[in-house]
Amino acid sequence: MSKTAGRRPKATKKGGNKYTIDCAGPVDDGIMDAGSFEKFLHDRIKVDGKTNNLGDIVSVAREGSKVHVTASGRFSKRYLKYLTKKYLKKQQLRDWLHVVANSRYMYTLKYFDIQGQEEEEDEDQAACLYEAARPRMCRSDSPLDHHKRA
Repeated sequence: MSKTAGRRPKATKKGGNKYTIDCAGPVDDGIMDAGSFEKFLHDRIKVDGKTNNLGDIVSVAREGSKVHVTASGRFSKRYLKYLTKKYLKKQQLRDWLHVVANSRYMYTLKYFDIQGQEEEEDEDQAACLYEAARPRMCRSDSPLDHHKRA
């Protein structure tokens, strides 16, 4: 029996994948520039372990506030998320934005829901204030004990 008997041949992708990163929210608010993000991806994407080696394998293009990365070979969507988070950290935007997958080939930059967290904190503070204002009874002060003593 040969070594390849019983094994399936590896599937190779002939067509390319087109990944999209939608930066509409931050770009419309003016806190992020899609052009600098495109340049960052162009400079940082590694092909065969080397940067600035995109060639015909990977192309980066911008269409308004969306950045498209097209790869003709194998390319990881997770690697794009990693680079996007690295860009956000470099621009000091990581505290306000996060990267969310919308579909199989698309990421979107969204703001953290700070309003929802503030409401939860207000509820927690109200509960703590209620607990502090409520008179506490120890066991000996309970109304049932007074009944028994009388």
